[in-house]
Amino acid sequence: MTKIHPTAIVEDGARLGADVEIGPYAHIGKDVTLGDGTIVMRGAIVDGHSTLGTCCQVFPYACIGMKTQDLKYQDGSVSYVEIGDRSVIREFATVHLGTADGEKTVIGSDVLFMCYCHAAHGVVLGDHVICSNAVQLAGDVHIEDWAIIGGSTAVHQFSVIGRHSMVGGVCRVVKDVPPYTLCGPSEDGGLKVVSPNLVGLTRRGFSKEAIGAIKDALKLLYHSGLNRTQALARIESEVAPTEEVKYLVAFCRGSKRGVL
Repeated sequence: MTKIHPTAIVEDGARLGADVEIGPYAHIGKDVTLGDGTIVMRGAIVDGHSTLGTCCQVFPYACIGMKTQDLKYQDGSVSYVEIGDRSVIREFATVHLGTADGEKTVIGSDVLFMCYCHAAHGVVLGDHVICSNAVQLAGDVHIEDWAIIGGSTAVHQFSVIGRHSMVGGVCRVVKDVPPYTLCGPSEDGGLKVVSPNLVGLTRRGFSKEAIGAIKDALKLLYHSGLNRTQALARIESEVAPTEEVKYLVAFCRGSKRGVL
C-alpha cells in the first residue's frame, strides 16, 4: 500500500510504484518515477527526470535530480538521473542531472551513498559501490562495481576507479585507479597503490589462484622497475591469463587520464 504523508508534495505526472512511502515535507517532481517499495523520507527532494528502482531508500534532506552545477548547461536541455534497485542515498547527499541533452547520471543497484556525498553531472556508479561520508565526485567520474571510496575523498572529473578497488579516506584522486587495488595517501599528498585489495577480494569469493594472479600482475606493474608498456607486455607473457588479469591489462591500456 502506497503511503504519502499529508505534508508531502507529489506533483501531477509522478509515477509511483506499489508500496512506495513518501515522508513528511518530501517533494516528488512531475517527471519522477519511483519503483515498488521505494521510500523517500522527510524533507527529501526527488526532482527532474529521475528514475529510482525498487526498494531504494532516500534519507532525510537528500536531493536527487536537481539542475547540474555545470555552467555549460543550457536551459531547456533534458537530462536524467537513473538509480538502480535497493540503493541507499543518505542524509544531505546530492545527485545531479546530466549537462548535455540526454546525458545521464547513473547510480547502480545495491549502492550505499552516504551522508553529504555528491555525484555531479554524468557520474556513473556501478553496482555494490560504497561511497563513505562526504565523498565528492566531479563530473563524468566512473566508479566500477564493488569499489569502496573512503570518507571525504575527492575524485577529479573523468577519473575512473576500477572494480573491486578500495580508496582510503581524505584522498584526492586525479588519475585512474586500477581494479583490485588498495590505495592510500602518498608522501606528496597524492594517492598511491599500496597493495592488492586482498581482504575485499577474499570476502567476495575470489579463488586463491585468481588472487595470486592479481598479485603477480601488480608486482610487475609497480615493483619491477619496468615502464608501463613493458610491464603490461610482461604480464601478458608471464602471468596466468585469468579474467581478472586480462581486465587489469585492458583497464591500464584503455586509460585516458593515466593510471595511478
